Amino acid sequence: MAARTALSHRTCTGISRRRLGSLIAELAPGWTARENSRLRERRGHERLRAEAGPDHQLVFTDRVIATLVVLRFQLPHAALALFYGVDRSTVTRAVHEIRPLLAARGFAVPGEAGVRLHTLADVFAYAATRGVELRLDGTEVRVRRPRAGRPGRRAFVSGKMRQNTKKATVITDEKGRTLFTGAFRPGRMHDQTAAKSEGIEDFFEQYPQVKAKVDGGYRGLAKRFPDQVQAPPKKHGKDASSAGIEAWEAARKQQSSMRICVEHASAEHKQWRPLQRYLGRREYYDETHLAIAGLVSDRTAKR
Repeated sequence: MAARTALSHRTCTGISRRRLGSLIAELAPGWTARENSRLRERRGHERLRAEAGPDHQLVFTDRVIATLVVLRFQLPHAALALFYGVDRSTVTRAVHEIRPLLAARGFAVPGEAGVRLHTLADVFAYAATRGVELRLDGTEVRVRRPRAGRPGRRAFVSGKMRQNTKKATVITDEKGRTLFTGAFRPGRMHDQTAAKSEGIEDFFEQYPQVKAKVDGGYRGLAKRFPDQVQAPPKKHGKDASSAGIEAWEAARKQQSSMRICVEHASAEHKQWRPLQRYLGRREYYDETHLAIAGLVSDRTAKR
């Protein structure tokens, strides 16, 4: 109880205790269904006795709190196990149970409680219906370097950071409220390539009324959809006049000021330690990023 009281504080979980209670109530049915399914599969048949209640070292509330603390500070599982008086493997098991539930929640819709966006199709349909102008940007986070000799090792080396990274596409509205995070790929892949491979270009073609503002990394997208996607103006040539340079600078600053909100959204995600530098196994990065972005969207949707 002492560990639960201390670790449930907003400083540790990143959300208020009132929001924590709502989150626990939201996740409980899904966790119970998964747990019952797992036990049924292990037994090979239905229960032969009446259910007496789960006998876990960590009750569901503590499992959620422990997972939130790990997502917030990337604390070693052994440290949390010490607080709760359990084995490290118990905390690890709890994180692996709760994190997928958080990642599957999707992203909150501003002004529409109970409605959440899960896919790119949901985002573009929402933007087309509500007349929302989107902001797109790529963000990257340092991850562990793959083992030597492993195929595809160089795919994670970012050309910009010169480090091993994973990239994601962040989509917000004009107020910087997170609507989607996804299209995960190795750090070497360019943003424009991801826009093609993840179907973003197809959605702009499918929804011609949707408009967006992007940075220079999506210049190819703006070239293909000039009436929908706005990118920064091309840099002036060396022989440009002073008036041309001033006009270019003014246009660049204006476009940047309208697009900067998506940069702020990415910064909000990176207030959570795993998205500053991810120390866990790379196969769990996508799930971790989705879980954090979904929690951040709950707060930004109330703006």
